[in-house]
Amino acid sequence: MSTTTAQISDTPVKLKTGNFVWHELRTTDDKAAEDFYTHVVGWKAKGSGDPGGMPYTLLCVGDRETAGLMEITPSLSAGGMKAEWVGFVGVDDVDAYAHRLEQAGGKLKFPPQDIPAVGRFASVEDPQGAVFFLFKGSLADAPTPPPEGTPGTVGWNELAANDGESAWPFYSGLFGWKEDSIMDMGPMGAYRIFSNGGNSIGGMMTRDHSKSSAPTWLYYINVGDIDAAAARIQEKQGVILMGPHEVPGPVWIILANDPQGVMFAVVGTRKTAAA
Repeated sequence: MSTTTAQISDTPVKLKTGNFVWHELRTTDDKAAEDFYTHVVGWKAKGSGDPGGMPYTLLCVGDRETAGLMEITPSLSAGGMKAEWVGFVGVDDVDAYAHRLEQAGGKLKFPPQDIPAVGRFASVEDPQGAVFFLFKGSLADAPTPPPEGTPGTVGWNELAANDGESAWPFYSGLFGWKEDSIMDMGPMGAYRIFSNGGNSIGGMMTRDHSKSSAPTWLYYINVGDIDAAAARIQEKQGVILMGPHEVPGPVWIILANDPQGVMFAVVGTRKTAAA
């Protein structure tokens, strides 16, 4: 784990405990990943200017940084870092929340650490092994974020847990998330939609043990027209695993692997009726 993992931005960030405040791709090929995601999502890429010397790419909507990208070095790989998208949850005290997380059965993977002029973070796992980060920014105020649904922002945060029912008390107790509704998915079980004092921000379910090997968070990136996004994914040799598939909203989703094999998801609208 490197301090560059959380090189979130030099843009001031105001955090509310329990909000997802940043998303980051760890990849085996940063240049190829930058080429893929800027094409598929429409992000503009720029360097972070990290004084530590390890490249870190900021992915931007206009002049607003909304995500980050870093390459996994051999030393980071040897330390256990794997290629994946990860999410950062804002808290008002990283050390206190790290302690609370451990008391609730979670695991501290990397202890709280400062990133000068950016903030403080910790890498953690929930009791079932899903990885996420705790983060507190050192800067006080933030510009108005892009409107919900803006292409290039993450529109949904979804946990596929070993057991969704037992995962929920951990997160709701830790962050104060509220259950908005339960959706019956038939043989796939219940899908719990949750919020953090406003509109819904994500969902939680029991993973399909026959198709996935571990519990994980999946992040849905807004892309506008879903069919155009599907074409862009395939143009850059991404692999569509599911979709476009309609979900309540109504909106459409695609689950895919990028060319380096990292799973991601996109969410958008459809201009025409389903084929």
